[in-house]
Parts: sequence; structure tokens; C-alpha cells
Amino acid sequence: MVSLGPENVRIAAHAMDKADAIHQAGVILVEGGYIHPGYIQSMMKREQVTATYLGNGIAIPHGLPQDRQLIQRTGLSVLQVPHGVEWNPGEVVYLVVGIAARSDEHIGVLAKLTDVLEDEATVMRLARTRRVEDIVAALDPSRQTVPVPAAVQAQPPASMLSAGYRADVEVIGGTGLHARPASVFVALAKQFRSDIRVYHDGKTANGKSMVSMLRLGVERGGVITITADGPDAAKALESLQIAVAEGLGEEAPASDTVAEVSALPGQTAPAAPETPEAPDEPGLIRGIAAAPGIAIAPIHQLRKEAQAAIEQHAVDSKAERSDLDHAIDRAGAELEELHRTINQRAGEAEARIFLAHREFLEDPDLIEAARFRIDHSEESAAFAWRAAVEERAGELAALNDPLLAARADDLRDVGARVMRLLVRTNEGMAPLPDHQIILVAEDLSPSDTASLNPDLVKGICTALGGPNSHTAILARSLDIPAVVGCGRGVLELATGMTAVLDGSTGTVLPDPNPERLDSAQQAQGVAGSRRAAVVEAAYRPAITVDGHRVEVAANIGAVPEAGRTVEAGGEAVGLLRTEFLFQDRTDPPGEDEQFEAYKSMAEALGGLPLIVRTLDAGGDKPLPYISMAHEDNPFLGQRGIRLSFAMPDLFRSQLRAILRAASHGEIKIMFPMITSVHEFRRARRLVEEIRVELDAPEIDVGIMVEVPSSAVLADMLAREVDFFSIGTNDLTQYTLAMDRGNPALAKDADGLHPAVLRMVDQTVRAAHGEGKWVGVCGNLAADPAAAAILIGLDVDELSVGIPNIPGLKAQIRDMAYEDAKDLARRALMCEAADEVRALTAEVA
Repeated sequence: MVSLGPENVRIAAHAMDKADAIHQAGVILVEGGYIHPGYIQSMMKREQVTATYLGNGIAIPHGLPQDRQLIQRTGLSVLQVPHGVEWNPGEVVYLVVGIAARSDEHIGVLAKLTDVLEDEATVMRLARTRRVEDIVAALDPSRQTVPVPAAVQAQPPASMLSAGYRADVEVIGGTGLHARPASVFVALAKQFRSDIRVYHDGKTANGKSMVSMLRLGVERGGVITITADGPDAAKALESLQIAVAEGLGEEAPASDTVAEVSALPGQTAPAAPETPEAPDEPGLIRGIAAAPGIAIAPIHQLRKEAQAAIEQHAVDSKAERSDLDHAIDRAGAELEELHRTINQRAGEAEARIFLAHREFLEDPDLIEAARFRIDHSEESAAFAWRAAVEERAGELAALNDPLLAARADDLRDVGARVMRLLVRTNEGMAPLPDHQIILVAEDLSPSDTASLNPDLVKGICTALGGPNSHTAILARSLDIPAVVGCGRGVLELATGMTAVLDGSTGTVLPDPNPERLDSAQQAQGVAGSRRAAVVEAAYRPAITVDGHRVEVAANIGAVPEAGRTVEAGGEAVGLLRTEFLFQDRTDPPGEDEQFEAYKSMAEALGGLPLIVRTLDAGGDKPLPYISMAHEDNPFLGQRGIRLSFAMPDLFRSQLRAILRAASHGEIKIMFPMITSVHEFRRARRLVEEIRVELDAPEIDVGIMVEVPSSAVLADMLAREVDFFSIGTNDLTQYTLAMDRGNPALAKDADGLHPAVLRMVDQTVRAAHGEGKWVGVCGNLAADPAAAAILIGLDVDELSVGIPNIPGLKAQIRDMAYEDAKDLARRALMCEAADEVRALTAEVA
């Protein structure tokens, strides 16, 4: 922590004006080796941007953020002006606290200042004292503070109190200001130019820094004070106050949401039972129940691969900064894809974990700390990044709140993702066996857990962790039984030993005797019978009570998921995301590799339709082997069909593989990001050209409707295409001009907005007018509140994540088509998404 030494305090000074006072405070920092002389000018310029007068005779001059390269090391100076100096009209300053901060290391002194600001007598005593030690004792952030009365703790500067740019708000959502709600707050704060500060319990945080916000350790029910200083302060404060008051996207305490686990496909299970007081049996290991279910399989001990050696120093700081920036951009794209994947597989609540990771990744204080080490300590990008991450992770781990302290692991997970890209290795989780296992590990990162294949990993057992950890949440969403917090003894279990893991009771029994194994298999059989009953019902067609049929299909992104689609009762694959073949590799897949994948999936479906979306990459989803220019707005850039046209060899290779596989099943082709009739004709001509070359069977060709232009031109496109599939995720963000990856806009970027529904309605009417069918493959299809409206709009197919299939089919079988049509008509007349959702609640 930064400290204030007596050598940095000047008493009994005289200043002619504010500029002179700032200059003197800056000279102290120059003489102490903290800043280059040019930073004093930056301190002067800062005064023209925003006032640094705090109130009660204290000012904190500091430089502009873009001039931080002039800071040699973080430091503080104090200039005591006993007779005062006019700062602004009507404002007299007696203590000038100069700050040179590389990141947020100076926050401790701000907390000290907030302690004394409310006590005018203390300020005046410090303004008159002849003892340097008095000032150091009062303001040195490294010294223990005398407890401050609760009434004045965590208070913002008095100037902001008088100006009204503050708000006191209770944190009501979830279990407090943990990673996901903090990410929503930070994302919203970043939309404003003003400086945002948050005060709580004597601590101050940068409202635009994820790590800084988590350091506050705010529990549910805690009151925070938000201040804003800058050109849009009033609007910023209003928006943040409303966001916190609404829960920052957290609707219930984690103890409630943890109970919502998917015990059966498409169903929500009751709360996981508490661990019963069962009699101990030899070898039984007790942990914490994290995800329900029984797993019987051989143990596999997960060993992390050794870290690559990292050079501490580098010769080219500019190149190192470029490497770091590139790695952070790549890591951000990976997290965006993880968010989309988990969103489809498990839902938005679980997927938000990776939005929180994205905020960690983009934390300005973290990035600035790493860049500073590169520029001023001549460290390599990898060494600087690792050091910056560990410093902040250590601070989070030291928090008293276990939930907030656990976010240190999330920060390390984000740090490791960037490290893998910097050192260009696969450092991290070693490859897993190709047979069923119970995975045993010290702990799993969210990224590791999200990458597990539930067909092979039948259970998870960790030495560390808790039921509210992101690993536990993801295990439940993936329907993998899990027991966590078992202690380090589980790390001594032999790989290959059979074990029984019960995620409902929180127990693991290694090497069970024949009787115990038999009873476990019987219990597993009972659970399997219940699951089989649900799956059996899922095979029934989705026909409404008045005879209207809707096809229910699956969105998938991996070869094994084709078979799981059939098992879950899916009637087709409505969307195959082919990106899984192209990502996480250094060169593109060949035609034969793609052919084998598409062929395997078509055969696994046993004649059910397989709609293959051509590569939807580029822009926000870069590929390492494609050189692309930086784009300020990648969602409007070179992506989807545009990238395919720009890479004709890659495009032809994929189309050849799809057309070859068409002989092995009912395969259809779907193009992403089509915006005009011309684009579709161009793509379809290429399909036909290659089909003739291969003598392949004729194949249906359709498009994703995901931009407003394709919906507006639906009547023209319907004469050309064989089908439409509406991607409501992108259609929503483009129609409403809201980035769907921005957690601060998540509530407003609602696919049930009447404008989006009208786009759907327009597309369906145009398609049916030409005898073509329409599906919906975006998240809206899996939203129970939206199903009746989409069916009422005459959508022919709903394509959802595999776990959602049985529940959606059951919902359709319970509804009346005529009621759905009436609901859809009313929804189209609404003015906002919340009105539409209110309608659905009325008929639920």
C-alpha cells in the first residue's frame, strides 16, 4: 500500500494562487522521484476538466489519466497552507494533497480524507499544526485509523454533498455486490464520462473497476454511497441509483437460486436436500452437495499442466504492450463465445458468469498496472500481467466475505486465459480420457467446468470450493453431479478406482464393496427411470390441445450433441453452429475433417433434419489464422457471410464438406448475416456450382434473419430462400441498438420488445405467403414466456438448447393455439417489452 512519509509533507507554506499551490505540491513529488516534471502541467490541466476541491478546506490535485506514463511510482504529497489559498470562488483550501497514482493504489488516502472531511475541527487543526507528524498520522493510508463513527463512515466529499451528485442506495440483490452484479454496475458506469466513486464502510472504490468494486466487500443489505463528478454526473448518478435499486440483475439471494437445479431435462428440480445424518461407512468422504445426481465411474485425478517458463524482462516494451493488448482482445472474444454457448446450454443466469469475467478482463486498473510494469520496469507482457493479476487476486482473497473472496479464483481464471495466449501454450487443464470418469481436482475454474463433456464426465469432486461457486453453478447447469469442499484427502485417491458420488447428499465413496455398489446402482436406476419417463414423454409430438403442431428442434455446437438431441426428443437440429470446428486451433479445418463431423451428426440424427449454419466468425469472434484489421465496432464489421465471401477458399471448403455429407442424411444449409437479396443469390449460386461439381443431391438453402434489413425485405427474400430461421439474439440487439453482451443493458435488450415481435410477424407472413416455413433459433425460443407468442405468430419451428426440449414440448401440449394467437395479437399492440411480459403473466 502507498504510504505518506514526513519527507513528503510541507508545512507553513504560502501560495499566491491555486496554480502556485499545485506547482508546489508537484515539486514535492518530483523531488521524491515520483513523477517527471511534465506531470505538474498535467495536474494543472486536470483542474480545467474537473474540480479537485473536496470540501472543508481540502483539495486533491492529480493529473490526467492519459499522462500516467509521466508517473515513475505512486506517491503522495501534502502542502499545508495555514492562511489558505482560494481554489475556486468561495472555496478556500488549507491542505493540498498531491496525488500521483498509476492505478488505484491511492484509494487508501482518499478513504482517510473522507474520514476527516466531516470533522471541520480536525481539518483546521491539521491546517494550523506545526508538527509534520500530525498530518502524517491523520492522512497516511498505511497507518491504522482510529475507528470512525458509523454515521460518518464511507462518506463522499462535501462538495459532492452540496452539489447533489451523490446517492445512498441499499444493495438488495443476490448475496451482495459480488462478481455478476458488480459487472453490471461497472459496465453501466463505463458508459459515462464522469468519474464514478463508490463508498462503503470506510472504503472507496473506482466505480469503473471490477476489482476495485469487489474490494468494498458489500454484503446484501449493505448501503453504498455513489458519487459522480463530471459533465454527465447527474445522468450517471440517476442511472446507477436505479440499477442498484433494481438489484443489478440479481433477483434473489444465491441461497434461493442455488436450489434451482435441472434434475431432469426441461424441468426445474426442488431445492437440493440438506446433507442427511447418515451413519459413516468405511472410506466415506463427506463434502458439500453442489449438484444433484448419482455418478458411478472410475476416478480420474486432474493434474494441471506445468506452467511455461516466463522471462521477466523484455527488450522491446512497445512490442510487449502490443502482445498484451492482442491477448486481451483474443481472450475477450473467447469469453463472448463462452457466454453464448453457456447461454444456449444452460440459460442467461449461468452465462452471466462469463460477462463478469469479461469485466475482470477489461478492468482499467488491472490493465494499467500491467502496462505500467511493461513501460517502467521493462518487464515482459506475460510477467507483468501475471504479477498484476496476482496482486489483485490476493487482495480479493483476503476479504472477509467468503463469496467475494472466492472471486479471486475467477480473476485468476481470467488471468490464466490471457497467459495461455501470451505464452502460446495450452497451459491449464490436461486432456481427459475418452471414457466415463468422475473428475477429481483441487478445484476447477469456471472455464474448465464449462468445457467439460457431460457424456464423459459423469461426476465432479473437488477438494476446495462451495455450493455458491461458479464451478458449482455450471455443474448444475450441465447436469453433472458434483460434490465440492471434500478436503485434500481426495487428491490422494487413485486414478482408475471406481467410486460412487452422490451430489444430493454431498458424499463420495471410493472403492465400494459389492453390496454398496449394487445399492448405488439401484438408486441410479430409479433416477434413470424418472428421467426415462420424461424423455419418453418428450418423444411425443408438440401438438396443442386444439390440434396445431409445432416442431421442436435443438441448437447444437458439437458432434456428440446430435445424439443427445434425439435422446431428448428433439425433432431436428435447427441450428448447428459450425464454429466449433474452426476455433481453438492455429489453422483451419480441412474439407475431410469437416465432412466427417457433418456426416457423423447426420447419421446420429437417423434421418432427422440437420440445419448447418455456415461459419459465423469474424468481428467479435476472430480466428487466429485469419488476419483481420482492427474494428471499432465488430458487430457491424466483417463477420458471417461477409467473412465467407472475403475468404473464398475457406467458404468453398466448408460448402463442399456439407454437400458431401448431404448423402448421409437430411442436411440443409443456412447462411448467417444475410442483409440483401443480392448476398443470398451470390451464396446460393456458389452452392449450386459446387453441388454440380460433386454430383451431390439437391439441398434446401435458407438464411438467418438476424438483421432488420432481412426482416424488412422478407417478402423479396421469401421468393428466393427455402426457409427462414430467425436469430432473435442478434435481431434484438440490431433492432434495439443494444449490445446484447453488455450486462448493463441485459434487461432492456429483450426479445419480447414489440419492435422485435413485429419483425418476427413480418417475416412469418412473408414466408407463408410464398409457402416457406419459419423457425426461431435464438434465445427467445427457449423463453417460456415467449413460446405462446411465437406460436401465436405462426412460427413453424422452435429450436432451443437440448435441456429445454422436453419442457418446451410439454408446454406446447398444454396450450391452445387459438389462445396463443389472441395473445400474439395483443402483444403486437403493446408499447414495451415489460407490457408484453405482463400479458404473458396474465395468461400463465
